[in-house]
Amino acid sequence: MIMHVTATRTGRWWSLQCQEYPGAISQVTRLEQAADMMREAIAFVADMPEDSLEIDVLPVLPEQFLQEQDSMLEIRAQAKLLNSLAAEHARAAARTLADAGLPMRDIGTIMGISHQRAAQLVA
Repeated sequence: MIMHVTATRTGRWWSLQCQEYPGAISQVTRLEQAADMMREAIAFVADMPEDSLEIDVLPVLPEQFLQEQDSMLEIRAQAKLLNSLAAEHARAAARTLADAGLPMRDIGTIMGISHQRAAQLVA
């Protein structure tokens, strides 16, 4: 059974509370400890076996962080797309030079890569 736990930072502690069983509360110093600590607390309050519980920890985070994280993920997605496009154009550029009869060493020199990498792009 999945239990949702809210983790709120208070000083040097994370205060933990189960949403399904509000009486199940605890605290930890590191967020990575939250699931194990709350599994025990929820099992006690709900009178359930610990091994039947799956804990989903939901940290309460500053809005500024969430906005920055969204921007970062969007930029990473754009970067991945741009890297893919750059690789496609590098292959086309290397093939163009190879089709013009240039040796791999010259293609490497012109493109600022090793002749081995030039051969990989052409292949």
